[in-house]
Amino acid sequence: MTLISQEFQDYHSFLESKKVVTVPSGFDVPASEINDQLFVWQGDIDHWTLKKGRAAIFAGTGLGKTGMQVAWGDHIHKHTGGDVLILAPLAVSQQTVGEGLKFGVTVNPCRSQIDIKPGINITNYEMLHKFDARHFAGVVLDESSILKAFDGKTRTQIIETFRHTPYKLACTATPAPNDHMELGNHAEFLGVMSRNEMLSMFFVHDGGDTSKWRIKGHAREKFWEWVASWAVMLSKPSDLGYEDGGFKLPPLNIHPVVVPVQNYFEAKTMTERRQARKESIVDRVARCAELVNQSTEPWIIWCGLNAESEALTAAIDGAVEIRGSHSPEYKERTMLEFSEGMTKKLVTKPSIAGYGMNWQHCNKVAFVGLSDSFEEYFQAVRRCWRFGQKNPVDVYVITAETEGAVVENIKRKEAEFNAMLTGMIATSQEIVKKNIRGTVRCETEYQPKMEMKLPIWLTSGD
Repeated sequence: MTLISQEFQDYHSFLESKKVVTVPSGFDVPASEINDQLFVWQGDIDHWTLKKGRAAIFAGTGLGKTGMQVAWGDHIHKHTGGDVLILAPLAVSQQTVGEGLKFGVTVNPCRSQIDIKPGINITNYEMLHKFDARHFAGVVLDESSILKAFDGKTRTQIIETFRHTPYKLACTATPAPNDHMELGNHAEFLGVMSRNEMLSMFFVHDGGDTSKWRIKGHAREKFWEWVASWAVMLSKPSDLGYEDGGFKLPPLNIHPVVVPVQNYFEAKTMTERRQARKESIVDRVARCAELVNQSTEPWIIWCGLNAESEALTAAIDGAVEIRGSHSPEYKERTMLEFSEGMTKKLVTKPSIAGYGMNWQHCNKVAFVGLSDSFEEYFQAVRRCWRFGQKNPVDVYVITAETEGAVVENIKRKEAEFNAMLTGMIATSQEIVKKNIRGTVRCETEYQPKMEMKLPIWLTSGD
């Protein structure tokens, strides 16, 4: 080997050593043992996450994350003999128990460590302090983007509590592509890399605002390659090269309803927006009640202020309210009653019931005012507009004309989200395809078509 080729080889090795990927820490499962109730692409994703040991599934609402995480937990239990804990938003536990039965997997709902049974157990995030993480071989964060709704102390508690848990899975809808903190939280929970390490390696700080980070120009491809080494992202099966089949969303119809006000002014600052929202409560509630009361269909009415919630419940026939001050038991029971059709009109806030619930039975939604949080709006709409919804979904956004800046802000964020989501999936798509397909064991049973005769020298024993 010449000196030049040796130097090239050394430099190539140096570049390879600088690659940042996640080393698998899981185990291989024969394709024949993957839960046969999963779609092919769901089974392939589960196979990959088991092989990784610690991974995230970022999949659009209604793509069957619950089934995948239940099947994943079942394999962890069978492989290790240890127990698995699923942490979920309030009222999602019972949904998961029912979903587990469809896959032939028993999921035990529990409220503290003494309720644990061998196998898969599920509890609410609010109950975490009643469990001993050292007991579990695996943990699942269901609707893991809810970590953003918690304060920094709670996020840190979740990450630290399960730091030494051998097997981890985080499941949520496709994250906001420009919310790198969310990706950093997931990476840190999974033990891939700390959020600060991620920022220093791939990002540059913009100015004096500590929340403004952008990917370094030369690091964009490497960043998404790194993310794709521990997370699978898809908004529909065809993102990974599979047939979409029945996974097609119905039309989403957004109906802006602007309520006029007497003393018009454009609310721009946060203080002005809050004031405008308070001053228009009576008129916005009346307009919403007019829409809902003439309908016999299920409705979910989202609001942001206690005064809005109270007024809506009084004005809408048969409305049931969930407030932050209600007990967890009441909240859970009321959400399940809405799921089962016992309640037709539900009034609540996105921060209370905007995560995790499957409400495809409902296709009528109203927002009585908006906050500046696109994440809350997105999650709330997706409770009804998700795969499995058979009807067009009508969303009525009822705001005062003084709140135009809030509406435009949400529209801008939505356009940015859709554009960046498309770019994010396109950037990591080929890497993810290769990762997922690369772990799939294609096994074809050999079917002999003729009898084989071995030569004498091979059977003589000489």
